[in-house]
Amino acid sequence: QLQLVESGGGLVQPGGSLRLSCAVSGFTADAYVIGWFRRAPGKEREGLSCMRWNGRVSHYADSVKGRFTISGDNAKNTVYLEMNSLKPEDAAVYYCAARSGLLCLLNSRQYDDWGQGTQVTVSS
Repeated sequence: QLQLVESGGGLVQPGGSLRLSCAVSGFTADAYVIGWFRRAPGKEREGLSCMRWNGRVSHYADSVKGRFTISGDNAKNTVYLEMNSLKPEDAAVYYCAARSGLLCLLNSRQYDDWGQGTQVTVSS
């Protein structure tokens, strides 16, 4: 079971940027996919982006494509989500999650291990 810890959330003005980090530990399988998700109050959890641990495959939801970028630093065992041009509707608790294997999916049910989440607030 992987351990994931998110950080980097906070308050940002509309149009601003934030970079979220997901520190990962406890690797036991040969391949992993890390995904970023969010849940806004009253809404279902939304898949935003995912990438293979080696970084060669990534995928984005239409709602964030062109604004958010997922990346990883294997030396630091950390995956990042760079978020630009933030909108009030991006406000949510953001989670990273992991699944073993190679399929990069945005379905949260396909992920086994989750972090505790970090709050992002977009407001002027």
